[in-house]
Amino acid sequence: MKSFKDLIKEVHKKGICQQCGGCVSFCNSIEHQVIGFKNPNSPPTYLNRDKCLKCGLCYLICPQTHVLEEEINKTYKFSDFSKMPLGFFYNIYSCQAIDKDLLNYGTDGGVVNSLLNFLLEKEWIDGAIVAKTLAPFSREVMIARNKEDLIKSSGIRLDIAPQLDEIQKFHTYTNSLPKLRQYQFKKLAVVGTPCQIYTIRCMQNLGIVPSQNIEYCFGLFCYENFFFDRSQVDKFENDFNLKFEDIEKINIKEDLIISLKDKGRGKKTIHIPFDELNEYMRTACYACEDFTNIYADISFGGLGSPEKYTTILPRTEKGRSIILKAIKAEIIKCNHLNLSAKEHITALISDYCFSKVKRKINFNKIKN
Repeated sequence: MKSFKDLIKEVHKKGICQQCGGCVSFCNSIEHQVIGFKNPNSPPTYLNRDKCLKCGLCYLICPQTHVLEEEINKTYKFSDFSKMPLGFFYNIYSCQAIDKDLLNYGTDGGVVNSLLNFLLEKEWIDGAIVAKTLAPFSREVMIARNKEDLIKSSGIRLDIAPQLDEIQKFHTYTNSLPKLRQYQFKKLAVVGTPCQIYTIRCMQNLGIVPSQNIEYCFGLFCYENFFFDRSQVDKFENDFNLKFEDIEKINIKEDLIISLKDKGRGKKTIHIPFDELNEYMRTACYACEDFTNIYADISFGGLGSPEKYTTILPRTEKGRSIILKAIKAEIIKCNHLNLSAKEHITALISDYCFSKVKRKINFNKIKN
């Protein structure tokens, strides 16, 4: 049975640990913290090696080992691999929030937080694990229990200039799964990246505590996450002729979109193609091929939708039900998409899916 030491050898030392935190979220008892994050920007490590039970569960649920992938694929209707890498989905929508606060503060159409708020108000969940923006390219995990919490976490809008001298590391990825250990309620929604949602599905497949409390998995489209140290911040500012403290909002559609604050010269928007951002990308992202978050109940992204709208792919019956109820309750409104429009969006998303798969194949060739 492989254990955490094998993860270190096969995943960490290759530089492909996603830092999803799944292994940390279930392994440590109150008495003994076996593994954990000594550094939030580095993979987890042994804290008490002699207390490790060598059960192998951490190895099984790691998104980079793919041990349970065949079983998970059957559960989520991927036995037909013609649906890969886009994954199975019931329908495709382009929607925006009705609530003006959630729309204005949200990313794209504010749909994710609108649905979370809907679930909270209906008491179908007790809370949601989301990510809160601290600074440009810097986020931290938090538990949202109401609309006010969701607005605080909303989007990638930066109304307060970051204290750059105090922040030495910038990263868009947040290892949210360890937060599950702090969660005391029974019904939870999690908003996550593909590697995080995959790990949750593996945990649920094996019946690992506390995954039984997760009622809904909301997955974000994810082409890559970024990581900056101080020197890279300076280089990024020089390369793209901007200052971090001037960034007001960041969004991702066909490329990285940076909106700068209006300093009397009018607002400015900068579009940066992904292929110009490779040196700022987390290495682990090269080893991931899932763009659309295929194991989520619902997948969300800006790609394919106009400004202030979110592209939505309901993947499970539970996810489809929530979308239909939210539309009926006028929580969100949708663009009418005819067959041609849906085919266009699907083709656009598929191009990014295959691009990410190709990137992983090339990366593995270099690593091997």
